[in-house]
Amino acid sequence: MPTKSKQSLVKSASLEKSIDSSLAALTAANDDGDKAIAALSKIAKTLGAESKRYSKKGSTLSRRKKTLSAKFKKTADAATKKMIATTDKEIAAVKKLAAKCSAAKSENSEELKGLKANTKRSKAYLSVLTKVDRILNKPKKKKARKKAVKKVVAEAA
Repeated sequence: MPTKSKQSLVKSASLEKSIDSSLAALTAANDDGDKAIAALSKIAKTLGAESKRYSKKGSTLSRRKKTLSAKFKKTADAATKKMIATTDKEIAAVKKLAAKCSAAKSENSEELKGLKANTKRSKAYLSVLTKVDRILNKPKKKKARKKAVKKVVAEAA
């Protein structure tokens, strides 16, 4: 008579529950990943526009500084000197904002890259699991009536 093993065996119901909860968790993770990608893509778009705006403003200010410097060389007056100093301050402020924007943009880009890779992975798992589930849950085919009739006829003969 076989003895009971010391290890407890997994019951069918608990195994099925575990598999179902794992599939539900994977589906939820996939949905959360899609939502996060959508949100970060939106943020990336705004950061890109902001970065472009700072770049354009910086180039405008540098052109203004160049024309003011040329004007100052021709006629050195206090008003032009004050305008040059103001332009320098604006350029420094824009560079500082552009650096912050660039850092946020690269951080967002890295996070988005990781999210896309993991979501792609979860989608692949889900698609394979649904295909396998469909195959495993097909009803068993009944024997064709023709084969059964042929066997009966062959036995009778």
